[in-house]
Amino acid sequence: MGWSIHTFEEFTLEKLYACLKLRVDVFIVEQGSPYEEIDDRDQASMHLLYEEEGKILAYARLVPAGVKYDSPSIGRVIVHPDARGRGFAKHLMERSLTYIQEEWNPEAIQLQGQTYLEKFYQSFGFETVSAPYDEDGIPHVDMKFSNSSRRSGEFLE
Repeated sequence: MGWSIHTFEEFTLEKLYACLKLRVDVFIVEQGSPYEEIDDRDQASMHLLYEEEGKILAYARLVPAGVKYDSPSIGRVIVHPDARGRGFAKHLMERSLTYIQEEWNPEAIQLQGQTYLEKFYQSFGFETVSAPYDEDGIPHVDMKFSNSSRRSGEFLE
């Protein structure tokens, strides 16, 4: 199937269930962090995913400005455990940034990143804008990407 992007309304029940199951399996079960996964932001967001043979291997939620932050944000960045080490995280972030830049043309993009991924997000031009803090038992930092962080055409295919 490859890469696709969906509004909440475009999801089939099966695809919505698969996305939510992947998010719960990794963020709650694997990482041992009980938190409110279903947070009423999915309905307003775009959902970027990569599928092979009917299995979702990579996923990110692209949240428009005004839903969580004043700027658009990228969240729920995830690669299925079976697909790690294949470069999906890099492609997922590149596609997320490209979509947000092309469709929403914001001044900035925000995310909350787990501290162990801080350098990964910095490699895309995100800058850390907070001290580390505990979010549901896992250290996080707030990060921001601005138009000045991006070189012209950097993430376009």
